[in-house]
Amino acid sequence: MHNHKTHWEKLYETKAGSDLSWFQPYPHTSVDFINLFKLPKTSSIIDVGGGDSHLVDALLELGYSDITVLDISAKSIERAKARLGEKAAAITWIEKNIVDFEPERKYDFWHDRAAFHFLTVEIQIIKYLAIVKQSIKSGGHLVLGTFSDKGPNQCSGLEVKQYTEASMSALFEKDFKRIKCIEDTHITPFSTQQNFVFCSFQRTLKQIL
Repeated sequence: MHNHKTHWEKLYETKAGSDLSWFQPYPHTSVDFINLFKLPKTSSIIDVGGGDSHLVDALLELGYSDITVLDISAKSIERAKARLGEKAAAITWIEKNIVDFEPERKYDFWHDRAAFHFLTVEIQIIKYLAIVKQSIKSGGHLVLGTFSDKGPNQCSGLEVKQYTEASMSALFEKDFKRIKCIEDTHITPFSTQQNFVFCSFQRTLKQIL
């Protein structure tokens, strides 16, 4: 992913949202996790790899007002802004590769259904873990969705890293408490199936003895 900005810009320039395998008219699984945690409407939420995702639309409909969307692709952000119209002004948009993200604030809720599984090199994963740890408030929540070990090993022509509930939990167990993991079958716009694993965690601060 580190050198894939050109790849994503070209993809979003040449394909409509509904022509992309990850397209969801409504992100039911992600919204279910948000509802599970009963987040106050003033909660600070970041959607990593959110780009042209419709999660931001759903969050606005639910009444959330402090929303950040981060994506590597300027084109995907432009499309989301165009879709939202005037409502786009209420969103903080960040065009950035996630492994280069330097957060200027902390968030109550971090959501990523798009970026993490494209990090296939250990140093990228380590960077991601450090950024997540730095970015989420104590007591805040993290929800990650990736392809499972039953899912694809490529997406949009790029290699992805598959996870299981156990392998994902092991990465985050040092600084997060696992709350809930599920497997989810995504039906693509082409009527094919992609198996995901979603895990949710809560940020913990361990006491230094």
